[in-house]
Amino acid sequence: MSLDLKNRKWIPLKPEADVVKQEWDAVKVVIEDIVHVVTQIHPELLSNFVNYGRSFLLRTVRPSVSLLQKSPSSPVSCHATGFYPDRATVFWRKDGEELHEDVDHGEILLNHDGTFQMRVDLNISSVKPEDWRRYDCVFQLYVVEDDIITKLDKAVIRTNCVPPSQVPVGAVVGVVVGLMLLSVCITGLFIWRKKNNNGSRDIRRDVL
Repeated sequence: MSLDLKNRKWIPLKPEADVVKQEWDAVKVVIEDIVHVVTQIHPELLSNFVNYGRSFLLRTVRPSVSLLQKSPSSPVSCHATGFYPDRATVFWRKDGEELHEDVDHGEILLNHDGTFQMRVDLNISSVKPEDWRRYDCVFQLYVVEDDIITKLDKAVIRTNCVPPSQVPVGAVVGVVVGLMLLSVCITGLFIWRKKNNNGSRDIRRDVL
């Protein structure tokens, strides 16, 4: 059955439905309720959903960009996180020209809050210290005109590696003392076992 909204009549799609049509046409209240839902409520709900979806899907969020490095010999990662939407790119440049060699592009990953993250690594093993200033990382969000540019600078690189000069003296002393105590314990155990073995041989000799 289909409903003719203009004439407020049910239209049977098969001859067998003629009997049902007569019964349903007689219930005018139900027909008016259906017409009201289809012509008033559903369009209003759909309009609200579209407006909400537009404000959510068309929003833009700029990321935070960081330079990361595991060790002085590791590649430098340009890491962008917290951006939306995922129509974005990150790349390294040298003297303003995009680099395609010595770079490794990571995939775009989804964060738990619905934003995205991505990274691109730069192999700096062949880059001279005086040439670092010639490199920069560029983040582009396609719906935003302004790029985020981060210069390759040791001062802004975040790393877990601690230089030997920055290791606390107390930690070094603690390690040295620990090794000395371990050496004393091992030596004492060796002497004790040797004496024990000699005593056992003397007992067996006396028995024999």
